Amino acid sequence: MNKMPDVTLENRQMKLVISSDGIAKSLLFKPSQTECLIQGKRVPISTITEPRPYQNEVKLAYPNKRTTFKANAVRQEGDKLIISYELIPWEATVGVKIADDYIAFTLEAFNLTEDYGIAMTEPPISEMWFLRLPIRDLGHWGDWLNVIWNDEVAVNVLAAEPCANADSEEGEGFRILQAGTDEKVKLTGVTAALITCARNELLDKIAIVEEDYGLPHGVASRRHDLYNASYYWTYTVNPTNVDEHIRFAKMGGFRLMNIYYPAFLESRGYRLIGNYDVYRPEYPNGKADLKAMLTKIKKAGITPGCHFLHSHIGRDSKYVTPVPDHRLNLLRIFTLAKPLGKSDTTIHVEQSPIHSTMATNRKVLRIGTELISYEGYTTTPPYTFNGCVRGIDKTTVNAQPAGYMFGLLDVSEFGATSVYLDQYSDLQDEVADGIADLWDAGFRFFYFDGSEGVNPPFWYHVSGAQYRVFSKLKPEPLFAEGAAKTHFSWHMLTGGNAFDVFRPEKLKEETIRHPFREAPRMQDNFTRLNFGWLGYFLPSEKTIGTQPDQLEFVTSKAAAWDCPVSIHADPAALAQHPRTADNFEVFRRWEEVRAKRWLTDEQKEMLRDAEQEFILLLDEKDDFELVACDRIMNVANESRDVIAFTFQRKKALYAVYWHISADRRLELPLNPKDVAALESMGKEIEATAGEGKNTTVVPVGKRRYLKTSRSKKAALIAAFAKARILDL
Repeated sequence: MNKMPDVTLENRQMKLVISSDGIAKSLLFKPSQTECLIQGKRVPISTITEPRPYQNEVKLAYPNKRTTFKANAVRQEGDKLIISYELIPWEATVGVKIADDYIAFTLEAFNLTEDYGIAMTEPPISEMWFLRLPIRDLGHWGDWLNVIWNDEVAVNVLAAEPCANADSEEGEGFRILQAGTDEKVKLTGVTAALITCARNELLDKIAIVEEDYGLPHGVASRRHDLYNASYYWTYTVNPTNVDEHIRFAKMGGFRLMNIYYPAFLESRGYRLIGNYDVYRPEYPNGKADLKAMLTKIKKAGITPGCHFLHSHIGRDSKYVTPVPDHRLNLLRIFTLAKPLGKSDTTIHVEQSPIHSTMATNRKVLRIGTELISYEGYTTTPPYTFNGCVRGIDKTTVNAQPAGYMFGLLDVSEFGATSVYLDQYSDLQDEVADGIADLWDAGFRFFYFDGSEGVNPPFWYHVSGAQYRVFSKLKPEPLFAEGAAKTHFSWHMLTGGNAFDVFRPEKLKEETIRHPFREAPRMQDNFTRLNFGWLGYFLPSEKTIGTQPDQLEFVTSKAAAWDCPVSIHADPAALAQHPRTADNFEVFRRWEEVRAKRWLTDEQKEMLRDAEQEFILLLDEKDDFELVACDRIMNVANESRDVIAFTFQRKKALYAVYWHISADRRLELPLNPKDVAALESMGKEIEATAGEGKNTTVVPVGKRRYLKTSRSKKAALIAAFAKARILDL
């Protein structure tokens, strides 16, 4: 018997060889003749997974469990690959498009090669991988983009539309990049692209795939001038106070303003109300007032964006009360074992309620026209939900017969004030229409909050829900962020999520623990994240509040990875904080650094030291100067009220210092002849002799500096430890 020839697929960038027995044999990057596949592992190019074997002889011979069958033969017929599998009588037809910059694979059909012997025509397949390539470890792995790369070459298996599942499996010294389908989504008609190219050309190639397949422009968003811009986030802006918001945003050098939907829609909590025509009273003309406000923000040189909980429905919305919409998601389905009367507080069911939620305010059943809460349930027959409260959330009480089917409502785990919608229904499209109408007022970027609030499979519905909204936003957003992401989200989300707010005393620690650790992983995905959200806290007995060094730390670490930050801002709090001018000057300087691309690669590498802090100065010529600084841990006998750091520049020793909340004087045991007090670099202010011998008194309030060329660092630190805080 003649051995079938290998299948070779080739363009100007790569040469892929698949052996006739279904093994991924070689992937050659042609410009450098680099072999990208691990050798000697015999990884099948495709696999099919069935919930249990369906072919009668296979079913009888093997255990009836979830079973994966490997490709064992591949042949090429024109522009199609025909793939056969071990044991089962199926062939898969995969269309191949060879372009100059990528090779696309489309799963077109499944075909039976022999009669099943049972009455069955549908493919009994739960999952299928139609492309599997064991790429050897090249040093960098991008788990979001599904890419492996080094300085020379990048290999990317990229979903070319939302229903293609692009993922990977880890091996020893290699990783299998793969593309496939899921019967819960779509089994045929899905496409993925294989890109093999020089690392520095990868985004160019992805941009071509995005254009060819009509995808969101993820590459263009990453090349936009505002890609690394931080934003001013607010939920209180309205036509009556927008000028104040603009003033503070410009004080911080922010080029973006992200507006949370409760700023213009009536809402009472962490939810999307679903009534898009219900504007706040500050918008008497509705959308026209919103549009005018956004126009004013744009004229100030600030680009406005909006922040929505796109997959959440508020429990006080028209979709929930007085009659809950049938398109709200249900986590489980139950059948009434006995009729349910209008006054019954025990519900009898056929199925065990075991593992139904017991979280506060999430214990909700949707039965017909009403929502019913329960206290608990039994997990041995007879199965019941007990302690029920009827008609919660002002829904309509009803009676239902035995055999009626109902469900456990998918209530959000975040505050239980919203519910998730069924992504298999058209409700997400209806919500998207409402958001698109609001977007039309003039927003330019988007934040997808609550993106994790979807039903499984999550690889599809997280990005799928985002896409159902994104695709209706005209013009297309300049960029977007989101609370959660899956592979296809890369085309929409310019750079991942912002972390939730951390308290001032923990901010530096949590920054290193979370965004700082994620940043290099995001860089491996050819993208960035947002190092916010940053809260804004007033100093009090319980907290030192938001201080310049905290912001300097976060925004400098973010800049080390070309990442932005974001600040939760409200003029009422900003106006009360004594250090807002200093805090926002920190933002302003770093935002200008981002806008000008001022940092060198060497400076970025320096900033990536997790332990070292830095300060961005304006030198004597008002040019930027980046220097390392160290916290003086003991100031004024361990007072929390004054914060100070030391740094060295131009052969002199400096301290930057300030009071967290007041204007006072600071007496230091230093000879006045040995120190100079500075308002800024090169601008001296008056320092007076103290009452004691060799003491100096300087103002302490906003951020100022001390300069000495005679004291050593240890002596300066000791002087701050012995300092006294004096009244004015």
